[in-house]
Amino acid sequence: MINYPLLKSKTMSEQQELTATFQTYMENPLVWPMLEVLRQRPSGWKVHTLAAHLSSLGYIPVLDPSPQKDLFKRNFLIMNALYQLQETLYPEKWLQVEAMDIVLLPITSIQGCEIDPEDPLRDYYIQWHNYEAEEGEVKRLLNEFWTKYRKHVGGTNGLDMDRAKALSLFKLPHDASQSQIRKTWRKLALKWHPDRENGNSEKFRVLCEAWHVLRH
Repeated sequence: MINYPLLKSKTMSEQQELTATFQTYMENPLVWPMLEVLRQRPSGWKVHTLAAHLSSLGYIPVLDPSPQKDLFKRNFLIMNALYQLQETLYPEKWLQVEAMDIVLLPITSIQGCEIDPEDPLRDYYIQWHNYEAEEGEVKRLLNEFWTKYRKHVGGTNGLDMDRAKALSLFKLPHDASQSQIRKTWRKLALKWHPDRENGNSEKFRVLCEAWHVLRH
């Protein structure tokens, strides 16, 4: 049985508080391997079984020497990715985010489904300072995850990609904001993801390289 933390008021501690800019553009790379897993098996998942499966695929390393903290951080990353993926897929698909019942369904199969921005559980898990780490630690962790995922899709380490080319691929101006870049990345990645009916693995790989350059 997974014990989730009680929702608590946010502190203003400099050690825990992440900047608003950091939180708006930080992409959890578990989103994309999670999408692959859910498309192959849309139902029958719980947070701990999904975490165990992604760990078996090599996407989640040991996150903390303390078993209790490691479990909490693992669950946090899974829930954060689920809520990010829910937002990315909506309204084409509906991702039910419940700790003991995670289901990916077409929007037509559920009436009245919509993202609730006031959901306190969602608000807790999309705020990176609740991961109990400084901004630098979270960035380092997600950079490691992202590097692993790029290898999974056949990344080339960006040797032939620079910022100008990446922005051109995203069809964005040279002064595009991080928010614009992130929104465009998600839109294009979802369109060309290999698990989609009309997806294209090569285009998705190139987009991954472009995002790798632009996300910093």
